[in-house]
Amino acid sequence: MGQVIVIGAGQAGASCVAKLRNSGFEGDITLIGDEPVPPYQRPPLSKAYLMGEMTRERLFLRPESFYSEQGIALRTGALVAAIDPSAQTVSLGDEVLRYDDLVLATGSEPRRLPAAIGGDLGNVFVVRDLSDADAMAPHFKAGAKVLIIGGGYIGLEAAAVAAKLGLRVTLVEMADRILQRVAAPQTSDYFRELHNRHGVEICEGVGLDRLLGEGSVSGARLTDGREIDIDFAIVGVGISPATALAEAANLETDNGIRTDAFGRTSDPHIWAAGDCASFPWRSGRIRLESVPNAIDQAEAVAANIMGAGAEYVATPWFWSDQYDVKLQIAGLNTGYDTVVTRRGEGQTASFWYYRDGMLLAVDAMNDPRAYMIGKRLIESGKTADPALVGDPAADLKPLLKA
Repeated sequence: MGQVIVIGAGQAGASCVAKLRNSGFEGDITLIGDEPVPPYQRPPLSKAYLMGEMTRERLFLRPESFYSEQGIALRTGALVAAIDPSAQTVSLGDEVLRYDDLVLATGSEPRRLPAAIGGDLGNVFVVRDLSDADAMAPHFKAGAKVLIIGGGYIGLEAAAVAAKLGLRVTLVEMADRILQRVAAPQTSDYFRELHNRHGVEICEGVGLDRLLGEGSVSGARLTDGREIDIDFAIVGVGISPATALAEAANLETDNGIRTDAFGRTSDPHIWAAGDCASFPWRSGRIRLESVPNAIDQAEAVAANIMGAGAEYVATPWFWSDQYDVKLQIAGLNTGYDTVVTRRGEGQTASFWYYRDGMLLAVDAMNDPRAYMIGKRLIESGKTADPALVGDPAADLKPLLKA
């Protein structure tokens, strides 16, 4: 059945090779990762692992022995130098591997601060891989002062861990509000209040002018002119799809490695899945940065390599854990014109996004019922009466039978 090579040993890569074997693929499979460890979960890095509540081994998606037992050649700590689509080969240093099908699951890369504003100082961290978490963990000591740059979910999750461990946390967001790119003002308000209650100083509409220090960071000058003393900084200003290998191989890119509905790139023998891949969705094209998409899209690619010929239909959903609040998001809120608030007891709440009366997405905080009902409605193409949703006494379950 030939040779399949998967570049990228993250969630998508691991899901693809497992699906191939579980589906009866009998050819050779090679999984190549640039980190020196087997595929692991990334979400706990900024939460349970950083808190010391999860060991390194528990991060692993599968025991290392799984790969050899399944006849999967796992190559860790390996850097792919180049892809030659015409020869259908991958170069690892002086070693050249041939493929019949190649899957790019190269993921994404964190955006870093320019050196000109102190981005190359010591003790300036990003939160993306295991080495990042290991490097910053010793700095999470009670009383330490941390500056978090960026008010997206990664920045807020890091702020929550730091606050829980007793650090003095300042978070700056240059946009008008935290989560502005991904959520409605109601969700921003909810999480601002949550972090304020835990002692996090959130500065909105304020950016970083530059980091200060000799060798290692010791302070920061903000765009409002204020200077603060800090012990370390965490940069959470987004990620970019890892497309360098694809671009060097002259594959088409479009906010990521461009694929068709089946996961195939502009080269018929090369596929892409996960954070690095953009794909058709409804009347446009999207790229999803989420674990569920990495798994589902990679499994769809594996099936199509084996001839399934099935289009990948994404059902977007996401989550974030901050303090004792679990946020679950169903759908995509792009283009919403109305938000309906549903309040529950304590910290329970959900925000329902509509466009022209049609339900697009739901942000549910400590409200798994609202999340599940919203998710099922969105996936089935149904909507929900806004007046009913906004009535906290109303039972939402009958909406599923409508």
